[in-house]
Amino acid sequence: MLSDIEIAQSVTPLEIGEIAARLGIDEKYLERYGHTKAKVDYNILREKEYTSGKLVLVTAINPTPAGEGKTTTTIGLADALSKLGENVVVALREPSLGPVFGVKGGAAGGGWAQVIPMEDINLHFTGDFHAIGAANNLLAAMVDNHIQQGNALQIDPRRVTWKRAVDMNDRQLRFIVDGLGGKANGTPREDGFDITVASEIMAVLCLASDIPDLKVRLGRIVVGYTYAGKPVTADELHATGAMAALLKDALKPNLVQTLEGTPSFVHGGPFANIAHGCNSVMATRMALALGDIVITEAGFGADLGAQKFFDIKCRMAGLTPDAVVLVATVKALKMNGGVAKADLAAENLEALAIGMPNLMQHVGNIQNVYGLPVVVAINRHPTDTDAELALIAEECKKQGVEVALSDVWAKGGEGGIDLAKSVLELVQKESKFTFSYETGTDIQDAICAVATKIYHADGVDFAPDALKQIETLRANGFGQLPVCIAKTQYSFTDDPTKLAAPRNFRITVREVKVSAGAGFVVALTGAVMTMPGLPKVPAAEKIDVDETGKISGLF
Repeated sequence: MLSDIEIAQSVTPLEIGEIAARLGIDEKYLERYGHTKAKVDYNILREKEYTSGKLVLVTAINPTPAGEGKTTTTIGLADALSKLGENVVVALREPSLGPVFGVKGGAAGGGWAQVIPMEDINLHFTGDFHAIGAANNLLAAMVDNHIQQGNALQIDPRRVTWKRAVDMNDRQLRFIVDGLGGKANGTPREDGFDITVASEIMAVLCLASDIPDLKVRLGRIVVGYTYAGKPVTADELHATGAMAALLKDALKPNLVQTLEGTPSFVHGGPFANIAHGCNSVMATRMALALGDIVITEAGFGADLGAQKFFDIKCRMAGLTPDAVVLVATVKALKMNGGVAKADLAAENLEALAIGMPNLMQHVGNIQNVYGLPVVVAINRHPTDTDAELALIAEECKKQGVEVALSDVWAKGGEGGIDLAKSVLELVQKESKFTFSYETGTDIQDAICAVATKIYHADGVDFAPDALKQIETLRANGFGQLPVCIAKTQYSFTDDPTKLAAPRNFRITVREVKVSAGAGFVVALTGAVMTMPGLPKVPAAEKIDVDETGKISGLF
């Protein structure tokens, strides 16, 4: 059996100019990065409206080690729609080097449903993440330099909130002390690193609508507080222009293609458990301007990625989704039912029934909270039995939702035709899209709304420090921003061991901080960290390159 990278390397991609031509992109807007990838100048949006295309979100049940195949389904669905004659565009996130070299893997799909060149997409790509990290760290350097050079703004070194960033899983950098070695080397203080995808710069880039908006968002980033408790912004440090200069090319969406030649924008990549988990607004708008149907995805399960896609991205960008595809696998549902990974191949209807509430709660949230039509896509595995598939279909039918089998990993677009037909029916229905809480809701009430409506918690407990932080945010004018809840991806609760659809639990918020540039407040729960670590045997140990430059071991 061929590996993902071997499949990707077996396909000869079309020249990127041909992909651009399919979308009607004039050469003057195309900035090539070799023969198979390019950036598209955002000025094209001044000529084209972005409201015509249908927007379809692909999300999933809570992830498990068994895998769900959300990105694979997204790509295969787009290829299937293309086979049916639709003008379809994919809009995906860029992978972070952290999980690529760690345990999760890349984000270019799998099997015969991939975006290519998958090696480039997973490793550096067009340098967007490096630009984001550089802008992040420029601001960090300017904060410490300001303190060193007289500290005219009276920044309290103990209340600097802006961390440095690196796109790598490096637990050693979570908490550090820097500025050591005497007066000439800075002011000693506690510091730390976030992974680049958790940087507020990433969120800013992905939510910005153009360069002026980018600069406004960068300028209002809060880097810390004065001795008197006043927030200090990047504008006050005169860092905005330089950061925007570093990001001007990173703001342009990246154009690539699927294995079957379907145009794909891969741009931006905030994590969904610690950030808002969606590709850039710029890429989504560009896809909607150029295609009749846009297939996009949000990270992790629907309680994280989809919730943030709806309540943060759609709210801020004025987007109205038309339909949702909810991906599940028999194996993952059985794992939610308590089956060990080693035993998932055996038929187990009892465990499947125990795990099914996880799927049904996600379905109910999409239908009843957000008012959107949804189809369940079962990413089929060879070990799935007819009885197991029938049980899923029966339970979904009770909730009035259709189920479509997807075999795109093995068959590419041809394996997604049934799913594509279901999606075409859904997008013709009237969207009754609503948010889970109203714009302008107090941040504490908004957190409670998400916890009770989406997680089905009994309520929220706020740690004493979190309550103090909320009062400070309110006093500084941040009390009615949308909320971005950082939570484990494995459970509806803040405890990763509680699977399926738990009841009789509460969520505990331990810290609340503002991402003023992004325009939301982050509430941290459980043990979620903004700098992951590598596993005992990282994927990096298997990756290599030969004398011709051919990469191996990359999935």
